[in-house]
Amino acid sequence: MEVGQKFTVESMVSPETTAKAAGSGGLLVYGTPYMIALMEKAACQCVQKDLEEGQSTVGTMLNIQHTSATPVGMEVRAEAVLTAVEGRKLSFTVTAYDEKGEIGHGEHERFIIQEEKFLAKTYDKL
Repeated sequence: MEVGQKFTVESMVSPETTAKAAGSGGLLVYGTPYMIALMEKAACQCVQKDLEEGQSTVGTMLNIQHTSATPVGMEVRAEAVLTAVEGRKLSFTVTAYDEKGEIGHGEHERFIIQEEKFLAKTYDKL
């Protein structure tokens, strides 16, 4: 993994990805939960190729601003840039855009985990 590596993912705004559909608002505009999920997807995929077999990453922190509304039918994209690697902790800047410009930005952290150990600990809660 190298600081500065980046990854971009794209999606189309549909009625199913609106604030109204998410229950986070009543309007047919791109929902903040979906924008955040797209940002997380970009960060996850940014480092996926660098992980060893049996490893994955989990999101642990988001500090996001949604700054502009996007209508149904417009394409959106999210870009993640790896800004720091501190042991298992990975830090990213994330930015989302629609066809007219930036719609959101922020910071995101993920941790590298061993999948089996993580799942065992999680399911021990049951």
